[in-house]
Parts: sequence; structure tokens; C-alpha cells
Amino acid sequence: MESKRQQKFARLIQKELAEIFQRDVSHLFQSTYISVSGVAVSPDLGVAKVHLSLLLNPKGRDLLNEIKVNTKTIRHELAKRIKNQVRVIPELIFYLDDTAEYAAKMDKIISELDIPSESKEDPTNPFRNEEDYYLSDEDGEDDEEDADGR
Repeated sequence: MESKRQQKFARLIQKELAEIFQRDVSHLFQSTYISVSGVAVSPDLGVAKVHLSLLLNPKGRDLLNEIKVNTKTIRHELAKRIKNQVRVIPELIFYLDDTAEYAAKMDKIISELDIPSESKEDPTNPFRNEEDYYLSDEDGEDDEEDADGR
């Protein structure tokens, strides 16, 4: 579990890296839309694991490799922005966040399932008709005296 300091530092890095990818170094990546979906920081604040979401880009792995080649430039841009707020600029490790692709894959699998609708005439259904939903006394008398315990 991350401490409050780690969480605050991770949010700062996430916000600044998002702006860097959109404004400062977008020319390095053919103006591809890159979003920073999450940042995890080590307890000593020296390493930041950055999860990137590359939307609508079929060559995500190639772009990730290009980002890794330009890590030094990105870290330098980050340093220019947060140098007055932190002591050490963290080492950046980039990962591809594929949760959107995974969600789309799972959605496709679920939509392809053939699930039969439940019918009231199902012999395995213990409540075949509405009358079985309500419990009734076998003797048909009131339960007031049973509720008192007498």
C-alpha cells in the first residue's frame, strides 16, 4: 500500500507527464494521443512506473519502444517542470496499459455467449409458479400465537 506522500507524488508526476506528452514532446511520436493512465512510485520516490494508454494506435508496442528510447528527453522535460517541488527526479519506467483492449475483448466474449432465457416452466426451478413464492402455513391458522412463543 502506498503512503500519502507516494500517492501525492504519483499524482503530480501523472499530471505533468500528461501535459508533457500532449504539448512538449508530441512531435516525437507523430502526434499520437498518449494518455497517462497511472503512475506507481517506489517508497524512496526514486522510481516511477508509468502506465500509458495508446488509444486507437494499432502499433502500440512500437510506439512504446520509441517512448523508451526518448525516456531521457521526457525525464528532462519533467525535471524542468517539477524541479522546485521535489529533490530527486525519479527514473521513469514505461508500461503499456492494455485494460481498454482487455475490456473490449471480454465484452466481445460475453456478447457472443448464448444464454437461454429463464422460463417459469423450468422443471429445475423450485418456484415454478407465483403461488410458490409465498410461504403458507400448512394448517392455515394465524401465526400470532406462534410469534409469542406459546
